[in-house]
Amino acid sequence: MIYRDLLIFIYVLNPPRSAGGNSLVSIQKAKKNKLDDTPTISSLSLYYSHNQATKQPMAVSNNIIATLNFIAILCSIPIITAGIWLSSKPDNECIRWLRWPVLIIGILFLLLALTGFIGAYYNKQGLLAFYLFCNAALIIAGLVLLILAFVVTRPSGAYDVPGRSYKEYRLGGYSKWLRDHVTGVDSWGNIKVCLSSSDVCTKMTRDSYSAVQFFGSDISPLQSGCCKPPTVCGYQYVNPIMWINPSNPTGDMDCPIWNNDPNQLCYNCDSCKAGLLGNLRKEWRTANVILIVAVVALICLYLIACSAYKNAQTEEIFRRYKQGWT
Repeated sequence: MIYRDLLIFIYVLNPPRSAGGNSLVSIQKAKKNKLDDTPTISSLSLYYSHNQATKQPMAVSNNIIATLNFIAILCSIPIITAGIWLSSKPDNECIRWLRWPVLIIGILFLLLALTGFIGAYYNKQGLLAFYLFCNAALIIAGLVLLILAFVVTRPSGAYDVPGRSYKEYRLGGYSKWLRDHVTGVDSWGNIKVCLSSSDVCTKMTRDSYSAVQFFGSDISPLQSGCCKPPTVCGYQYVNPIMWINPSNPTGDMDCPIWNNDPNQLCYNCDSCKAGLLGNLRKEWRTANVILIVAVVALICLYLIACSAYKNAQTEEIFRRYKQGWT
């Protein structure tokens, strides 16, 4: 092994020159080379076997990358599905910029896997290098989104209410970043109009609930905050979106804001803003699990692909040296 490496090193420094000159030895070598240029079946067979042996590692490396990216294509399907699921939620429909991050990452994941698969299958080294660069960029973007989603959704404004199966929500319990970007003065007006035009609250009236049934139901944070008054106000239940005669109208700042008009309800209440943030927190914490799996898969894919790509490059360099030596 050491002797062969030494020969390769000497060859790189002093590659053999073509036969030439007027000496007898040069002429004899030229004649011999001319005779040896005539191909034979055995020499062609040996040449073919040599090429196959030197090209095999490249094929194996490419097969590894292609197989991993085919698996990644399959893995992108649940990410895209999660993005579509998030974007279809009523609260996300009303907050446009929150609808797309997971879906965009899922689509980029799919395109990246297709790029790697095509580059490996057709042995396009430039495309594979571009694939590795984009993979690293997508890992960074995924980590940033994952950390941001975890940090801003960690605090919770939910609290238990005696005699109720559902929870109620305080706006101050959520992160300041979410409060400023989702429920701020500039954005809440449009969100409120969007919520009032949806069926988030009106669909609760499709079933006949008694007071006991309603208090024992499991309603969403958005419905708890926007479709009914806070329990502390002491309103009497008529139906899920109609409440009358509060016994404690000063118990909360949202108590006098409640309105039985289906277009008003508690959409101007802080409890509605808190309920919206509660919905977002619940949905994004579910999406975080999918994001974690996606980022871990990207990192593993990147490490294995880098190793395979480097091995392929090394074997290609060695193959060229060996062909030049022989």
